[in-house]
Amino acid sequence: MVRIYTRTGDQGQTALLGGDRVAKDDLRVEAYGTVDELNAVLGLARAACGDPSLDAALARIQHELFELGADLADPRGTTRRPGLGDAHVEALEAEIDRFTAEVPPLRRFVLPGGGELGARLHLARTVARRAERRVVALARAAGVAPAAVRYLNRLSDWFFAAARAANHRAGAPEVTWEPAASGDAAGPAGSEQPDGRPET
Repeated sequence: MVRIYTRTGDQGQTALLGGDRVAKDDLRVEAYGTVDELNAVLGLARAACGDPSLDAALARIQHELFELGADLADPRGTTRRPGLGDAHVEALEAEIDRFTAEVPPLRRFVLPGGGELGARLHLARTVARRAERRVVALARAAGVAPAAVRYLNRLSDWFFAAARAANHRAGAPEVTWEPAASGDAAGPAGSEQPDGRPET
């Protein structure tokens, strides 16, 4: 029997690919751990997905996130994988454009919600933003492949567009932000995007 537990992390350290041991709250572990969390959120989204085309896209992204996590856990490049590149970012952009073409134009800020799949995709969007923040912090401290940041930045947009498309296909009405009577109808302070996705 192969044991799941190894006891090697009982002192608060873990091994990276290549053998280096670091603290479990190291920036690199935070980065690939958050990417792993995002992948788990996608598994939850797929459990509610009855749309074959969306499910196939989510499955592909799960594989891409696993690839990204492996790259982040391999600072020495010991596995010599091709990794994510411009083609992966461009594929996300093409899908974002297709999703956007099938839904009504944005008129107000969209709140997370709608149908079950749409709500889960909105959750994925927020975790993708957090993963991006973690990877940016790692890039500043130790350097990462530039495509990793571009991919995560575009991926959060993908989840927003996919959530809108999922709600539209399911006939689930979008929930929009209604500003208070004395508030600023242009949106929250500091936000430049008219869709509920604050740049972070």
